[in-house]
Amino acid sequence: MYRSLVFAALSLSLFLSACAPSESQEKETKPRPAVMVRPTPASAQADVYPGEIRARFEPALAFRISGKIHRRLVNIGDRVEQGQPLAELDTEDLLLQLDSARARLTSAEADQRLASSELARHRKLLERQLVSLSQFDTVETQYEASDARLQQAQAQLDVTRNQAAYAVLKAPESGVIFRRTAEAGQVVAAGQGIFDLAADGEREVRIDLPEQAIGHFKVGQPLTLELWSQPGNAFPAHIRELSPAADPISRTFEARVAFDNNVIGAEIGQSARVFAPRAEKANVLQVPMSAVSADDGAAFVWVLNRENKTLHKTPVSLGPYGEEFVSVYSGLNHNDWIVAAGTHLLQEGMEVRPVDRMNRPIKQEPSLAHQE
Repeated sequence: MYRSLVFAALSLSLFLSACAPSESQEKETKPRPAVMVRPTPASAQADVYPGEIRARFEPALAFRISGKIHRRLVNIGDRVEQGQPLAELDTEDLLLQLDSARARLTSAEADQRLASSELARHRKLLERQLVSLSQFDTVETQYEASDARLQQAQAQLDVTRNQAAYAVLKAPESGVIFRRTAEAGQVVAAGQGIFDLAADGEREVRIDLPEQAIGHFKVGQPLTLELWSQPGNAFPAHIRELSPAADPISRTFEARVAFDNNVIGAEIGQSARVFAPRAEKANVLQVPMSAVSADDGAAFVWVLNRENKTLHKTPVSLGPYGEEFVSVYSGLNHNDWIVAAGTHLLQEGMEVRPVDRMNRPIKQEPSLAHQE
């Protein structure tokens, strides 16, 4: 009797447990939350180009003669004034050349004095008809030749003096040394760069433009400038110079963007961003970039069916990407609800529980604006 009661109670408990749904099964069938947003009208977007503050004039400084660098007088970052010595060449050979030029000039002067006295003596003899006219012409020609040699020796001495002066490299104007390409003890050729000088005065930003965008820019076009050290502060600027040829390695076009440095106070080498406004089509929507997925190269978003709260893959045609949003040219309406995050976990026809970014349930009335 007791055994029969035990079997009956066990059977009843198994039946009840089979009829009651488990907690795990309930969790599996419960719709998962999905962060939803609505497309918004595309605002005026801008292309962003990173750049570096440069000087308007950046002359490469070099010696006008060849030689061995004897001393380097400045370092990178040093501020220099106009006419300040920057480096010196070894002048031993130049001094020898200068002495040689002086000696040649002294010799030419002596020859010219002798020729001059000979010419005066033969002129008197010619007046007395003691020499022939041909003899006088010969003496006169020798005098003219000696005079020419004297002028040549004087010019050579001047050149040698200039070359001796060129042994000292001086700053052509005030500014900052921002690059050095030679060192003391190095033998350099005439015209070989030694320093690069950022001259005082105007400042500008150097940017590189891609090939596909070069047609949208022209000299004088207004832009907006922002320094990394001053985020959020936008300053007016414009394109001053646009390279007509692409860089052979990067295939980009260099552009120089000018601005009023009296207002900004930028320093050489600072990082900056240049914003170029981008024209948008009319009635264009935009969605967060996190809402867009791609399948075999075709972009799509997950759109909510309001009646049964299921998701459906919807192809879209995209425009240019911004920093946070991407323009959508076709495929969406302004009152559609789309999934804004976690799109890689979704499937076609999946039932979801729409929530906003604060995990609050979203009301589906079309009159209500979405909450982001």
